[in-house]
Amino acid sequence: MLEGLTEKFSGITRRLQGLHKLSEENISESLRDVRMALLEADVNIGVVKSFIAQAKEKALGMETIKGVHPGQQLVKIVHDLLVETLGGQSADLNMSPRGITVILMSGLQGSGKTTTTAKLAKLLSKQGYRPMMVSTDVYRPAAMEQLRVLGEQIDIPVHDIAGETDPVKIAQQALAAPGGANVLLVDTAGRLHIDEDMMEELGRIKKIVEPDEILFVADSMTGQDAVTTAKVFNERIGMTGVVLTKLDGDTRGGVALSVKSVTGAPVKFIGVGEKTENFDKFHPERLAGRILGMGDVLSLVEKAQDNIDQSKAQEQAKKMLSANFDLGDFLEQLRMIRKMGPLDQLMKMIPGMDQAIGKADLDDYEITRTEAIISSMTMTERSKPGIINGSRKRRIARGSGTQVADVNRLLKNFLKSRKMMKNMSKLKKGVGSLPSFPGLNFGGR
Repeated sequence: MLEGLTEKFSGITRRLQGLHKLSEENISESLRDVRMALLEADVNIGVVKSFIAQAKEKALGMETIKGVHPGQQLVKIVHDLLVETLGGQSADLNMSPRGITVILMSGLQGSGKTTTTAKLAKLLSKQGYRPMMVSTDVYRPAAMEQLRVLGEQIDIPVHDIAGETDPVKIAQQALAAPGGANVLLVDTAGRLHIDEDMMEELGRIKKIVEPDEILFVADSMTGQDAVTTAKVFNERIGMTGVVLTKLDGDTRGGVALSVKSVTGAPVKFIGVGEKTENFDKFHPERLAGRILGMGDVLSLVEKAQDNIDQSKAQEQAKKMLSANFDLGDFLEQLRMIRKMGPLDQLMKMIPGMDQAIGKADLDDYEITRTEAIISSMTMTERSKPGIINGSRKRRIARGSGTQVADVNRLLKNFLKSRKMMKNMSKLKKGVGSLPSFPGLNFGGR
């Protein structure tokens, strides 16, 4: 997520922390780097100018705090302004206190609007709501079928009106027959670009369903085009929030850092993958921390809570700090980690971890290879790796499609890690509820 921007800002942060004394000259020089990083990330030029002007004003008027490094104070200014630019604080959905909450999903064709509708429905279901979805896209071939299939996958009902071709009537009939749902998500038709027909149709649907939320789904990879479209849409139809999709792709970050300032509407959710679970509430402060290379531990904890059996994780953590932790336990832990998402994304949530491990090793293939090696062992070999001799190593390598050198590396690193964990247990007072991440590169080269 926003790798290029994060890399540049991490470098700027390190340089700022090296400043022992702030002057107008080195403040201006540092902020020039910030300005270039923002412009290269395709942030709106007006937003960049405002950001730099505010940062300079705050930095020049800053009083030195005893015991706090001057460079760190400047980092704090940049961080706080990033948070403010991203929206200040996370924004909740406007849920109706009584009756049914209506959420109108809008956006251009190809922005991921239909998938986003399903992702939001699944999230609301996990929160205890009873969502139902309906598609009013009568123009795109198989649009309604796509939503129906997604609904079956996530076990969310989809209102289907066979033969009806009027988008307004479809929305109206879905609202009149919610079937026990207390949230109705209306997936509207997209266009390749904003046009008058699209605006009129959305306006009529809005008037009929009187939505509590109008969410604009924007493809973050389209840069300032998405911001411009969102601005026009907001002026014509109005919107209560933005959903940014494809933030896991090759995106520079300009949309995320521009849309709130340009449209006034907060970013409420972000899509970070194709699967329905790859959908998160947007937290400006957390994203600002990740952009500056400070990590995002809170999101990591939430992912663990959502995807990992906590009692099992606690049991694993206790085993890790004892002599009983074996390769079978490690295989189970790897599978728990995999449930949380791509390894490289998880590591970026831990402050400094991606830099400490190195980009080359942040590869899910390493987990796959390690799983294959351990899976090719017998239960006895997993519990007693010391018995694995040359012939056993050759059999394991053949069974896992790897080399004997890979098996040797895994065994060596596992035993080293287990010894280290045993030593750490002498220093620990208690055991946390989250699993540790030992030997992430056990199978690595």
